[in-house]
Amino acid sequence: MRRQMKWAFAASIVLALGATGGASAADMAVKARPVVAPIIATPWTGCYIGGNVGGGWTRIDTTRVSQDTIGPAFANYGRENDSGFIGGGQIGCDFQTGNLVLGVQGMFDYARINGQHALTDFPAFTETNNLRSIITGTGRAGWLWTPALLGYVKGGVAWLNQRNQAFLPGGGLSESSSFTVPGMTVGVGFEYMFAPSWSIFAEYNYMWFLDDTATHFTAAPGLLPPGEVVNVNQRAQTALVGINYKFHWESPGVAKY
Repeated sequence: MRRQMKWAFAASIVLALGATGGASAADMAVKARPVVAPIIATPWTGCYIGGNVGGGWTRIDTTRVSQDTIGPAFANYGRENDSGFIGGGQIGCDFQTGNLVLGVQGMFDYARINGQHALTDFPAFTETNNLRSIITGTGRAGWLWTPALLGYVKGGVAWLNQRNQAFLPGGGLSESSSFTVPGMTVGVGFEYMFAPSWSIFAEYNYMWFLDDTATHFTAAPGLLPPGEVVNVNQRAQTALVGINYKFHWESPGVAKY
C-alpha cells in the first residue's frame, strides 16, 4: 500500500512538471513571434488641382525710348502704384520623402489691378495701367512641421499680361498697347491638410518684370507720330489663400504589412 502511494505521488509530480514545461514553451513561442511595423503610405505624394483668391500690388515705371519715323526720343513717363483683386487656379504634383516635400506647380490668376498717373515729363498727359492676368510656373520645396502642416518656398518664371493707355490733355486717347512680359517669381507659404484629400494654403509671392525688348504703343487714328516704343519695368506682389484637392498616388493612411 505504501509503495503504491509513492508511485502515485511520483506520477503526479511528473505530470505537473510536464504541464508547466508545456505552458512555458507555449509562452515562449508567443513571445518569440516577430513584430512587423506597418508602413504608412505618404499622404503628400500625388497631384492636385485647386483655386485661390487674394490681393495684388504692383509698381510700374515706363520710359519712352523712341518714336516711329523720328528715332530715339527718351522721356520719363513716371511711376504708378496700384492694388486690386486677384484670383484663379493652380495645378501641380508633389513627392514626399520623410519630412521633405518637393513639387512643381502651374498657376493662373485673373487680375483686376488698375490705376493712372500723370506723365512725369508731360504732366498734362495721363497714363492708365490695367494688369489683367499673371501666369507662373514654379518649383516648390517644403518641410513638414507636423504630418499635416507643410511650410514651403517656391520659385520660377512668371508672365504678366497688361494693357496700358496714354491720354491727351483733353481726355482723348493718344496711344495704347496690350502686351505680355516675362519675369521671375519667388514665394513662401504654408499648407495644411485637413482631410485625406483636401488642403488649404496661404502664400506670399514677389515678382519682377523687365521688358528689355520694349513695347510698341500704337497711336490713335489720325495722330502723329504713328506710335512709339516704351520700356516697362514692373514689380508685383500677391497674397493668396486657396484650397487644393489631391489625387494620391497611394491611398493615404493605409497600413501595409
